[in-house]
Amino acid sequence: MQPDPAPDSARQLRAIWISDVHLGTSGCRADHLLDFLRCHESEYLYLVGDIVDGWQLKKSWYWKQSHNDVVQKVLRKARKGTKVIYVPGNHDEAARQYAGLDFGGIAIRQEAEHHTADGKRLLILHGDEFDGVIQYAKWLAYVGDSLYTLILELNRGFNWARLKLGLPYWSLSQYLKHKVKNAVNFISNFETILAGEARRRGFDGVVCGHIHKAEVRDIDGILYGNSGDWVESLSALVEHPDGRLEVLYWTQMGQPAAALQAQTAQADHKETTCAS
Repeated sequence: MQPDPAPDSARQLRAIWISDVHLGTSGCRADHLLDFLRCHESEYLYLVGDIVDGWQLKKSWYWKQSHNDVVQKVLRKARKGTKVIYVPGNHDEAARQYAGLDFGGIAIRQEAEHHTADGKRLLILHGDEFDGVIQYAKWLAYVGDSLYTLILELNRGFNWARLKLGLPYWSLSQYLKHKVKNAVNFISNFETILAGEARRRGFDGVVCGHIHKAEVRDIDGILYGNSGDWVESLSALVEHPDGRLEVLYWTQMGQPAAALQAQTAQADHKETTCAS
């Protein structure tokens, strides 16, 4: 594990939300997440579900050193005083049986509440509870997960060929999710439902994960935030010291996009430098 940057070189934030890391899968970009965590410090760190992919690990064991390094980095942050709150999702639902307990300085909660610096009260949950497929047709969710894994594998080979031809990275799964009409409608309905739940319970906003689409926007007066994923978009939701929420993409911050595309296509693992 590489040494962390000096404290004064790390970007200081009030809160960081990370979700859908999917440790335990070949699609997880643990190396880039590790670099992001090294380069950003915060008072609060929320792990908003699907951090470890129990579904895939049950099928076959896959666990690289970089996956260990991410776990160790989170534990180190907790030891150094960062308030780490882990809200399990559907892929790591086994951890939900420990909700209400603390392990190694990490608080495991079914859901959480966060107060921003500017006074907003936010509901924190993974979001699968409001996904009808997960709740009422879980077998279909397993099928979809297997298809998504296959698409990621195809995408890796496809982009290796594009790289050889000098073409930019192109995400097949992102295209399918955000351009196909039914997928777009599902995402829109999911966001609206989550905002409605926050309003019903008296919150000013909600932060979730689950759909791998990073977002910060207002939905009928409710602040909706989604922390995205660390499989493709390499995104996190953060709160600045003034309370402002923003989505950060490591693809845009950590290194030139072309270099990241080359790493993604070739599954390379090069050192990433901290953003200034």
